Order: sequence, then C-alpha cells, then structure tokens
Amino acid sequence: MRKTKILLVDDDPNIRQLVNLYLEKEGFEVMMADKGDEALKIFKATPPNLILLDVMLPGMDGWQVCREVRKISNIPIIMLTAKDETFDKVLGLELGADDYVVKPFDMKELVARIKAVIRRYQTADAPEKELVFPGLTINISQYTVVFMGKEMEMPPKEIELLYFLASHPGMVFTREQLLEQVWGYDFFGDSRTVDVHVKRIREKLAPGEEMGWCIKTVWGVGYKFEVK
Repeated sequence: MRKTKILLVDDDPNIRQLVNLYLEKEGFEVMMADKGDEALKIFKATPPNLILLDVMLPGMDGWQVCREVRKISNIPIIMLTAKDETFDKVLGLELGADDYVVKPFDMKELVARIKAVIRRYQTADAPEKELVFPGLTINISQYTVVFMGKEMEMPPKEIELLYFLASHPGMVFTREQLLEQVWGYDFFGDSRTVDVHVKRIREKLAPGEEMGWCIKTVWGVGYKFEVK
C-alpha cells in the first residue's frame, strides 16, 4: 500500500526533526524543506498528499508559497505558525489553507488534524459529485464551477462553500455551522471569513438571481442557497 506523502516546510530544524519523527511513526512518508522556493521545487517534482507549511520562512514566506500552490493544485495545506492573531488566521484560510495550527502545538493534535484534513479531501475527491442549476454547474470532485458556459476562477474554499450551500437548497446555516461543515473543525476566531467568501462568490456569480437561484442572507442567522 502506497504511503501518504507529506511535505513539511519549516526553517526550524528541531521542529522538522520532531514532526518528522511523529509522522513517520504514524506511517506517513515525509519530505522536508526549509525554504519556500525549495518547497515549491519539491512540490512540483514529487507532489505530496498534504503540505505542512510554516508562515515565517526565509525569502519566500508561507503566504507566497500557499498562493503559488493554489494556482495549480487543490492539495490540502495546513499552516504552521507562531502567529496567533485572528487576522493572520483568516488570511491563511482565505488564501486557500485548509487548517491553521499555532506553535507550540501538541503533536497528537497535529496528527489528528492532518488525518482529518486528508479524510475530508479524499471524501470530496472520491466520487463524481456535480450540482446543476440554470446556467451553473458545480463539480466538487473536479473542483470546477462553470457559470454561463465559462469556467470560473475560484479558490477551493469558495467552491466548497458554494457546493455545500447549493447541495442543501432552502436550508439556513449559521456562520458557525458553515465554518464547521466547510472548514471541518471548530473555528478559532470570528466568523468574518464566511462573509468574505460569500461576498466573493456573489460578485463572481452576480446574475444568478435572474436565473432563479442565489445565496441569500438570512438576517440575524446566516445564509442559504435559495432556488425559486
């Protein structure tokens, strides 16, 4: 059975050694890099199943690496960082990261988060799952959104949020429920990131309401995908 490959990117050799030890013990195959540009080279040469990505790297930082990876891949990314500000966490998630772990972290929790993110990714990627509405097709297995015959440029979390809402037409979800369902764990800060993602989706799919569907704000509660 082929091992799950993880690319660990951190400039601290002690953290690399510790994380590598635990992950190998859990049966993962670990590739390591201490710089952003080196990480991208490894990623392109030997694509991993998940990236553990430190934010504070020499040269190209973790944010830049995340942006570059997201241009070509939906692979799961977990950010590792000493930054504990809500702004930094929200930024990481908006750039397309799947999770965010603050140093110092508990290794058992990190391993659990890695397994949970990989499980969600594999579940979403396994069967062909497609939703079709007038002028809109959302394919979660291919991570594509086609609107009025044109494939839209949307980051993974926007697609996942749109797919989740559209797969439950008429149901109202709070921001906290959306964070739990789409991001897959109890969110650590405020819920502004949901509002940001909804705003961006609406801007890209603006004429949708004329076709009989839209993401509707339910004031004081949250959002729903409404089909008329």
